Amino acid sequence: MLITALAATVLTSTVLTSTGPTQPSAAATADIPPDYLRLYRAATTCPGLDWAVLAAIGKIETDHGRSTLPGVHAGENPAGAAGPMQFLAPTFTAVTARHPPPPGGSTPPSRYNPHDAIHAAAAYLCDSGAPARLADAIHAYNPSRAYVTAVLAQAARYRGTAPTNGAAAARTALEYARAQLGLPYLWGGDGPANGEPGFDCSGLTTAAYAAAGITLPRTAHTQYLAGPLLLPGTLLKPGDLLFFGTRERVHHVGIATGHGTLMINAPHRGAIVSIQDAAHSPDFLAASRPTLRRTAVRATR
Repeated sequence: MLITALAATVLTSTVLTSTGPTQPSAAATADIPPDYLRLYRAATTCPGLDWAVLAAIGKIETDHGRSTLPGVHAGENPAGAAGPMQFLAPTFTAVTARHPPPPGGSTPPSRYNPHDAIHAAAAYLCDSGAPARLADAIHAYNPSRAYVTAVLAQAARYRGTAPTNGAAAARTALEYARAQLGLPYLWGGDGPANGEPGFDCSGLTTAAYAAAGITLPRTAHTQYLAGPLLLPGTLLKPGDLLFFGTRERVHHVGIATGHGTLMINAPHRGAIVSIQDAAHSPDFLAASRPTLRRTAVRATR
């Protein structure tokens, strides 16, 4: 099946939205202090933002305020950050001026106050593009690709249930894949979360959907067989998987971005995880939508 098949399967630019909060996992309730868990779940300064993302940032920054490092409870760290969500003073002042925290914190708002800091973190993420551009927003919070990956992985551990709506799961998978841009291609690679510096094509899609709570087979060919495959002419959505090769040997897979025929993929040895135009690949075979799998296995962590 040549590129004409891909042309008939047009990618849409649907904006994915949140489908509502998930429940905390057992790992979340065991690890997060009850007052912090309540604040993460109650922060409404960014409509649609997943509470687990806030909780993941709080975990990575200060272990939910339990860290004894300088700047958590008093003073500042060497970079000038302070409080449980590690805000710089000018940033915190600007965010709370634009988005005053609701009653329940300090007067004036304090970056050391968990209530104020968590609501300000939600507002800052929203100003930076969340929830629609979640990876970009997390990167704005801390400009490190490794940080984005760590936050998304921690958030997945804190969610008690995977998104039940296909759009929410696809968004999570796509944002995870986007956060890996620039990592090296590595044959058999499963990514930094598994102690490896990069991904191969199916390692990337496997990890992306694992972040959404859905377990995929490990190779491009077995992911193709798992389906469900989309009928020719079906409008593709962000997060759909694009397969290349033949029915007897699928050799490559990428994940649709929702912008034209662009996909995020780990292309080949010597390359990096990147956004490429699937229309330039002459052996497009088919597309699948993992979120429609009736027998999708929920990942456990």
